[in-house]
Amino acid sequence: MNPEAVSRWSRRHVAAGALFLVAWQAAVLFGAPHRTGVAFGLYGFVLHTVAGKGYSLVPSYFARQLVVPRAPPASLSLLSLGTVGLAAVPFPGVPAVVGVAGAVCWALGALVLVGALGWTVRDNVTGRQTGTGEPNADRRRVDRFANAFVPVVFGYLLAGAYETLAVTGGGPSLTGRGLAGAIHLLAAGVGVLLVFTVGFRLLPRFLVSYPPSALVAVVLPAGALGPTLVAGNLWGGTWFRLGAVAETLAIVGFAVAYVVLFVRSDRRRVGLYGPLLGVVLGVVGVSLGLHFAFVGVPTGGVTAHYRLNLTGFLGVTIVGIAYQFYPPAIGSFPGADDRTALASIWCLAVGVAVEASGSLAGVALVVTFGRLLAFVGACLYGYLLFGLFRERYGGR
Repeated sequence: MNPEAVSRWSRRHVAAGALFLVAWQAAVLFGAPHRTGVAFGLYGFVLHTVAGKGYSLVPSYFARQLVVPRAPPASLSLLSLGTVGLAAVPFPGVPAVVGVAGAVCWALGALVLVGALGWTVRDNVTGRQTGTGEPNADRRRVDRFANAFVPVVFGYLLAGAYETLAVTGGGPSLTGRGLAGAIHLLAAGVGVLLVFTVGFRLLPRFLVSYPPSALVAVVLPAGALGPTLVAGNLWGGTWFRLGAVAETLAIVGFAVAYVVLFVRSDRRRVGLYGPLLGVVLGVVGVSLGLHFAFVGVPTGGVTAHYRLNLTGFLGVTIVGIAYQFYPPAIGSFPGADDRTALASIWCLAVGVAVEASGSLAGVALVVTFGRLLAFVGACLYGYLLFGLFRERYGGR
């Protein structure tokens, strides 16, 4: 598949993800069912964006070109239909078959994505060939190590898709933990682990710096192991505690690595503040998860944990990285500048922090204010992204 076509379909996945981000924050703000928010946020925003950038980055990181040209349009249609079905079924009066159909579509979309990327890298599965140019030859060791965990991400995506289908359709479960098991497989096993694997290749180049190699060696294995232990052992026991420790080690290690990269660099582009704020929220989120494992679940803790990790760590980080690929300042439409982009990042980050604080304190007004801020941030992100896509690429 030629690079221009890959780029076009990558943008379309990212654009769909932006729409789902706005829908997610609106659903949370206006009191839609929890599962609707999860569908829009995880299955929609996070995993559509992951799919889009996966099509453009994974082949190049394995020194290959995408060899299944029909995969991106097929996965976009299936994932989008699936997300809408999963988001609709929690509402009263919507027949269960809508959710089953949504789960089937979404699982097929995930299968298309994994199949296309897997077939593309079939002769370089471990990623020993990294596509790293000679000017970056000193980065190859980290690049190879990061590549080795991409197949693990594929495995989690397939497992999470199956678990979603099993939970929705009443089939045999992998984790026995219902939707929570599927969420952890997809959010931690796909979203978070891919941020680690791609992040250790991408972010050092954005910042023209080098991550501490010892942290890379710790973060990736811990991030690969943690989701399995947590998803299969919610909400207690030794294995759950070990999983919580692994996830905490991974997030905290990645946070330290990114802060080191950021401090060492003189680059201060607006998108780079997204991961910086994201890792801070992620550390708070996994610390709360560690509290669940060793102390107990406080009132409002589950909601705060979910929002800090999914909206905070993943959401704010993804938005920041998106601005690196699609910098708003190159646009000429109203508001197309770094200040608006930074405002969107801060609204999302501060909004989720305020909401989580309100959830833990049991203050509904604070929760609502935080959700409103996050909704504003999502709308600004969508506005900037769609404005830039329309101006730069038209209908392509």
